[in-house]
Amino acid sequence: MRPFRIADADLADLGAGRPSSGTLGLLRRAQLSRHLLLLLQLRRAVPDNPVWYVRSGTMTAAAFGTRAADPMTGLWAARVLATVSSERAPGWANALGDLPAPAGHPLTVTHAGRALAVRLDDSTPFRHLLGLAPTGPLAPGEVAHWRAGLDAAWRILVTRHPAAAGLLTEVLRVIVPARPDPLAEGVSATSAEAFGAIAMSAPVTGAGLAVALLHETQHSVLNAVHGLFELVEPGAGLRYSPWREDPRPAYGVLHGVYAFLAVTRFWRAELARGAGGTEAAFEFARWRVAVYETAGELLAGGALTPAGARLVTALRDEVEPWLTEPVDTEVVRLAGLARADHRARWRLRNLAVAPDDVTALAGAWRAGHPAPAVDSTVTATAPAARPSARLRLIRAVLRGDRPADAPDGELACLDGRWTSALRSYETGLDLDGETVWSGLALVSPHLALRRRPELVRAASLAVPEADLAALAAWLSA
Repeated sequence: MRPFRIADADLADLGAGRPSSGTLGLLRRAQLSRHLLLLLQLRRAVPDNPVWYVRSGTMTAAAFGTRAADPMTGLWAARVLATVSSERAPGWANALGDLPAPAGHPLTVTHAGRALAVRLDDSTPFRHLLGLAPTGPLAPGEVAHWRAGLDAAWRILVTRHPAAAGLLTEVLRVIVPARPDPLAEGVSATSAEAFGAIAMSAPVTGAGLAVALLHETQHSVLNAVHGLFELVEPGAGLRYSPWREDPRPAYGVLHGVYAFLAVTRFWRAELARGAGGTEAAFEFARWRVAVYETAGELLAGGALTPAGARLVTALRDEVEPWLTEPVDTEVVRLAGLARADHRARWRLRNLAVAPDDVTALAGAWRAGHPAPAVDSTVTATAPAARPSARLRLIRAVLRGDRPADAPDGELACLDGRWTSALRSYETGLDLDGETVWSGLALVSPHLALRRRPELVRAASLAVPEADLAALAAWLSA
């Protein structure tokens, strides 16, 4: 058996988000090989011939090959194998059923002679294993909505993002409609067990669907690469990710930076072609810095294998020239504010100072001693994340919609009137913890508040008699 290998130059192209057709073909063959190995292991795990094995013997070679290569087959086989040790009751193998049939609604969209063919799967019983709650069977009108959204997305991709369109034709095979999240503009997910399958909520706009498809396809590609060789060393701890509200392992951060490479490239091309307006400028300005900085943090963090470091180095090198590309100054400022807001809210929600360290801080303050050095660690009891009202306000301002009922402190913050914003936040410390404290982290002149708002909050609660500005200055020293 010949192992699957990716040459160093091809790995660099993958890292830069420009995989060749040959590399993507190798990943597809590797995934088919994986599916066949899963089926072989599944057959060997049971004493009798299960239903799926008997029925597969009646298929033509072409039909079996199509069925075996399907993303949902990988998902099914992996889950079945995971149940072997706990499902040894008589007859359990037959109860597992047949290989998944390509069920659902075939959709093909064409533009400028280029076609994308996918299956809208609303009936496979285990489609929830992609990570989102699936919808029920779709009504004809809902299928038509999906077809229209896919057509709009495909026109955008073929017209302005031809390389991205090529990536989708080589990878994307199945879309599983998922129930929307009322707290999110749209949800989507993939599984490492289902190369080329995406679960996602119904599209709202063609551009939004195009971005979501590219984002999730990047996850599929990286999962397939990781299936050939390790990209991250085992045992790496949890860390900050600019696109998540929770602490993530290094592999999760790598997935985020790789997916948002495609997102950033999409908005960069939209901006260069005069499409997308301020949304394109904001998203490009926001994510180019996040991708570049996060790639650098991964490279410096010691969690990557040599192959992972090669991939992330190529990714960072791809993005670095984008940092100097011209974007409206005010948009750049608001994009930076959005990034800083996310990091501050993440720290306030997910990091904590140990009780003994808080006691030491309080004792040092009251004794007039310098602040002792203390660490913040990831807490196991983080409160549930809420959508950022500040980010919504930034988006509204960029659209030219300045809400009359927005808090004065928030508007001052967005306008860059730091003194007014600081005064407003300092008088509202007992109102909304996360919003006010993250606001202070954005406008305070003190380094401790800007970089470690969770530390200043913990000290402030321990010494409520202290003036906040004096306490922040003490901690900054």
